[in-house]
Amino acid sequence: MKKAIAGVVIVALLCIAGANSLVSAQDVTLTLWVYDDGRLEVLTQLGEAFEEEYGVAVSVEVVDLSEIRTSMTLGAASGEGPDMIIIPHDNLGPLVENGSAAVIDLGDNAENFLPNAIDGFTYNGELYGLPLAVENIGFFRNTDLVPEAPATWAEVAEICQALYDEGKVDSAIGFPDLTYNIYPLYTSFGGYIFGRDDTGNFTVDDFGLNNEGMVQGLTWVKSLVDAGVVSENVDWEASHVMFETGRSAFIMTGPWAVNRFETAGVPYAISAFPAAEEGGEPGYPFLGVQGLVINATKENVLLSQVFAVDFLATEENYQAIFDAEPRPSAWASIFNAAEDPNTAGFNAAGVGAVPMPSIPAMGYVWDAWVDAGSLVLQDELSPQEALDGAVNQVLEQLELDE
Repeated sequence: MKKAIAGVVIVALLCIAGANSLVSAQDVTLTLWVYDDGRLEVLTQLGEAFEEEYGVAVSVEVVDLSEIRTSMTLGAASGEGPDMIIIPHDNLGPLVENGSAAVIDLGDNAENFLPNAIDGFTYNGELYGLPLAVENIGFFRNTDLVPEAPATWAEVAEICQALYDEGKVDSAIGFPDLTYNIYPLYTSFGGYIFGRDDTGNFTVDDFGLNNEGMVQGLTWVKSLVDAGVVSENVDWEASHVMFETGRSAFIMTGPWAVNRFETAGVPYAISAFPAAEEGGEPGYPFLGVQGLVINATKENVLLSQVFAVDFLATEENYQAIFDAEPRPSAWASIFNAAEDPNTAGFNAAGVGAVPMPSIPAMGYVWDAWVDAGSLVLQDELSPQEALDGAVNQVLEQLELDE
C-alpha cells in the first residue's frame, strides 16, 4: 500500500511538472551527494532499485564534505546543488538556519530508529534528516597490559603509574587530543559544552565549557603529565602509533582505528568509559550521526521525500547499507543485533552518548578548547583560567557575528 501511494504521488508530481511541457520519469534524475565512498556502491544499487520501482533515476556522487557545505550554504538562494546530501549531523545547523534543509516526516516509522539518532538530526523541534548510521569513540586497552577494564579514572591513573614505573610503557595513555576524543573524561566529572533550552536545542545560554566538571577533567590530564607517566605531546598520530606498538596501555578513539590496530596485531578490547568515582556514572562520548538531508531549494523536494521516506527507510535497505559498510546502524533492530566484540564494546561505550551540538556556535568552540588545553600543558594557565579564557573567546566571536 505504501509503495502504491508513493507511486501515485510521483505520477502526480510529474504531471504537475509537465503541465506546460512534456515531462516523463525518464527526464527526472535525483542527485545524491555523499562525502565518502564507503556507501557509494550500495547507494547506487538502491538508486537503481528505486528507478526500477518508481521510474525516477538517482545519481550518486562522491563530493568533498567542504564542497557539500559550500553548495548548501552559498548556493541555497539560487537553488543550486544536489537534491539530497549525506552529512554528519553537526553540519546541520547552518543549513537549517539558511533554509536549505527540508523537514522530514517519518511518521510511525520513526519508532524504528535509535532515539538519539533522531535527536541528532532534530533542530528547533523538527526532523531535518533521515538518520543512517551512528558512531562514537570507545575506551581501548591493551589486554596484555591491562586484562580487566578499570572502573574509575583514579584506577586508570594507578595502572598508568605502575606500568610506567615498570618500564612497560612510554606514555601510559595516549591522548589523540584534549577535546573530542577525551570528552568522556570530562562528562564523567559532570562536564558538558552546551546545555539545552525548552525546545531541546543546544543553547549558548547554558555554556558549560568552563564548568567544574570540565576543569576536573583537564586537571586529571595535567596530573598525569606532571607525574611523567603521560607525554605532554598531545598528537593524534603519535598516540595511535604508541598504542599499536604496545608502548601505551590505553587510548580513547573510534571505529576508524580498528583496522590499523588489527593490522598491527596489538591485543585490545573496547569497553565503557570509567566513572569519576566508584559507583558513579561512566563518562559518555559525543555521538556522531550520519544522515540524508533533502535540499529544500530544489524543485524535486517531494520526489526526494519519496526516495528517502517511502523507499530508503526500510529494515531491508538499512541492512544492505550496514552489510556494505558496517558502521552501527541508526535502525534500532540492526543496531541491537550486532554481536561482534568491537561493536559490542562501542555500544557499551556509547551508552548515554549525546549528539555533538549542531548549532553554529559549536564551530567556534574547537579552536578555543584546543588552545585551553595547550596553555594548561605549557604551565601558562591553570585549567580554570584556561577554560574561562576559552569561553570568553567563543562569546566574543559570537558577538562579532551579530
